[in-house]
Amino acid sequence: MRFTFRLAVSLTAVSAVFAIFQSVEEVRTLRNDVERQARVLAESQQTAVRQAIENGSMQDLQALVERFRSHDRIAGMAVYNGEKTPIAITPGLATLLDGTPTAVAKALSMGGEHGEFFRASGGIMYVCALPLLPDSHTLAAIGIYQKVAFLGSPVWRHALTGMAQVLLIVGVTLLIVRWSMGRTLRHMAQWLRDLRISNGSATGEFPKEEMFQPLTSEVTRLAHSLKTARAAAAEEARLRDASLSVWTAERLRIAMESKLNGRRLFAVSNREPYEHTYDGGGIRCSVPPSGLVTALEPVLRTCDGTWIAQATGDADRETADEDGRLRVPPDHPQYRLRRVWLKQNEQDGFYLGFANEGLWPLCHIAHTRPMFRTEDWEHYQNVNRKFATALLDEMKGEKEPFVLVQDYHFALLPRLVKEKRPDARVALFWHIPWPNPEAVGICPWQRELLDGMLGADLIGFHIQAHCNNFLETVDRALESRIDWENFSVNRRDRLTKVRPFPISVAFSGERSAALGSECREKERAALLRELDVTAPFIGVGVDRVDYTKGIAERFRGIERLLELCPEYREKLTFVQIGAPSRTLIRRYQDLMAEVEGEAERINRRFRTSSWRPIVFLNRHHSHEEILPYYRQADFCLVTSLHDGMNLVAKEYVAARQDEQGALILSRFTGASHELADALVVNPYDTDELADAIHRALLMPAEEQRMRMARMRAVVQENNVFRWAGSLIGELAGVRLEIPAQSGGKAHRKEVEEPAAPLPAAISGVQ
Repeated sequence: MRFTFRLAVSLTAVSAVFAIFQSVEEVRTLRNDVERQARVLAESQQTAVRQAIENGSMQDLQALVERFRSHDRIAGMAVYNGEKTPIAITPGLATLLDGTPTAVAKALSMGGEHGEFFRASGGIMYVCALPLLPDSHTLAAIGIYQKVAFLGSPVWRHALTGMAQVLLIVGVTLLIVRWSMGRTLRHMAQWLRDLRISNGSATGEFPKEEMFQPLTSEVTRLAHSLKTARAAAAEEARLRDASLSVWTAERLRIAMESKLNGRRLFAVSNREPYEHTYDGGGIRCSVPPSGLVTALEPVLRTCDGTWIAQATGDADRETADEDGRLRVPPDHPQYRLRRVWLKQNEQDGFYLGFANEGLWPLCHIAHTRPMFRTEDWEHYQNVNRKFATALLDEMKGEKEPFVLVQDYHFALLPRLVKEKRPDARVALFWHIPWPNPEAVGICPWQRELLDGMLGADLIGFHIQAHCNNFLETVDRALESRIDWENFSVNRRDRLTKVRPFPISVAFSGERSAALGSECREKERAALLRELDVTAPFIGVGVDRVDYTKGIAERFRGIERLLELCPEYREKLTFVQIGAPSRTLIRRYQDLMAEVEGEAERINRRFRTSSWRPIVFLNRHHSHEEILPYYRQADFCLVTSLHDGMNLVAKEYVAARQDEQGALILSRFTGASHELADALVVNPYDTDELADAIHRALLMPAEEQRMRMARMRAVVQENNVFRWAGSLIGELAGVRLEIPAQSGGKAHRKEVEEPAAPLPAAISGVQ
């Protein structure tokens, strides 16, 4: 009603202003027309009146004025003598006049044409008086009288009619708007009502019109938040009912509130959690696929933390301030992202060079020779200093901040930070394997790397074996004291703990009896149509195209199976989802060509018109695109030649809510230490790999269910939230030695908080 009233009043006022303006203009135009018409008539009669007067023919003069009797708007004509007395006048005109008009008197006394509007007994009239000047004196004057009642009420009546029409249009418009928009909003309201009062699917509709898109977007986010909150509450209730102690995002958030105790958390990684890129005419914000975002965001949101990362999106500058700062997530900002820009030569030397042509192959013992160049090492040092500067800038004014440094890109960062901020609690998590000391000894700068890492208070690896390798490397390369009982290093009177923290994936713990047989068959049929193959069995592999992943080895395992078991020809299709990676490095270019060549060679050998054994999808896929392959695959092949953990194995297990399918897992992955019910293989042994695939295809449904249920329990117990909680909890419990001043003499202050208990799965030596 307020909208209706305001709209009606506004439109009425606007139409009234325009109606008044139009009426005034119309009246002015009509007055000008009246004056002009009267002047023309008077001038046309001037000669005839003069002749009649000069001839003394009053009869002709009277006949002349009587000719105006029958005109519509002309009331008549009068001829006045010098004494302002009419000597000839149109019959009936005298009764309408109250004496001689002022304009006539002026014309007789002053000469010249005069006109005026005046009120007479017959209404509003206009007179145009024109004097007759035969010599040097005024002989007489002509007066042309016009009826001008039409200048008043008809014009304003027309204006009011226009306003009434506007109001009518407003009313009709409101009815249409109410009918069209009201229907849409009622559907949206119904959708929200259904969502609020039940857990079932909402039946309302979203409006498709562009003007509703902001509202639709906000309502969608609200609905997503509500669903997420309900799911979290339901999961918490289920876990309590089952007496389970499983980490969730909410539990992590609450646990970290007490551990951080008001202090802020700073995360440093090479990959940013939110990336802005140009998309057509606008800017699109995306979340790069990473378990780190899932694990660290709940903590950063809790403490209003800061994430420092390299800017990689082409629209990142436009969305950040001059210092590279912005609040994220975009839809509900709760923590800060600080972007660091690298020059192209820095990116080439730091990331492509030292990190991925040096440290990556060094740590992954996968028969690719590491490349160590002095210029790359210099860029690596400079970029670590640049990130340290950004981090220290963000930590200004913060007391005893928590710092989580992620991965092999920033081995030097812990020492750089601790030298400036000894009060900071610094943890470094190494996401890739740590090889034996002999392998690390290849690096010309191993001492500098180790010294930089030991600046951290806590160093984390995926498994205990990597922790052991690291301690052995330090023992051989640096002057230090190794405490093998407590797994710590004492160097330069600084203690660094070394612990295993197996990373994982987010896991809801939900279980279902599959999608329903009919729905599952439809999803499988849709996948096969998309792949343009026909096959009753599907296998899947999901990896970046990297030489550590053993993609060519798994292809040869498929080939060997088809050789040994020809009955699977035209029945088994293996889908390899391979995201291109580090394509600027020559070794990765050669690897892509090798993988594509192997797939094509095997397909040429076995393919038919409607079937091929290997489908290689060499593009980036979102998690939503990969999920149907996980759900439909009869087995998942993870054949890494060397891997820190491998989250694909855990993602496959987490996706199998039907508790079916088989996981074939390389023994050289960290995940094989946890997922004992996987079919563990040596990816270099092609016959063993083929046998494991055959075993997976023949595995009874009940055995699949038992194995998958046990693996799901492990992944649920050691999920990514537990990883983050254990890592930060252990960091909160470290003993800090902080230089302080008291009474003018320097002393050292020890700060210690109780450490969080380690998860059962990682507390012992593996």
